[in-house]
Amino acid sequence: MFIHSVYFWLKADLGDEARGRFLESLHSLNGDGNVRSGYAGAPADTGGRDVVDDSYSYGLVLVFEDRAGHDSYQTGAVHRRFLDAHRTDWERILVYDFEE
Repeated sequence: MFIHSVYFWLKADLGDEARGRFLESLHSLNGDGNVRSGYAGAPADTGGRDVVDDSYSYGLVLVFEDRAGHDSYQTGAVHRRFLDAHRTDWERILVYDFEE
């Protein structure tokens, strides 16, 4: 199993409507045939623990069968559409990938 975790810090001047479109587009990434399961959302309220970084705007976790599925997703049409539509919406992005 290959886990792809992505954290986005959206630009401060991005309005509520644009943020809503961004989140909707994050969910659309589940439509890629290589994705086994996917989850997207805003940081959870975990009570402000020191070890929790909740400074990001939205997070995305996608699960793939293997690295080959992930690599295919990276160059696929669904991912390219997302990037084309939103690459100017964030000021920072951070990716953590791991395999089980």
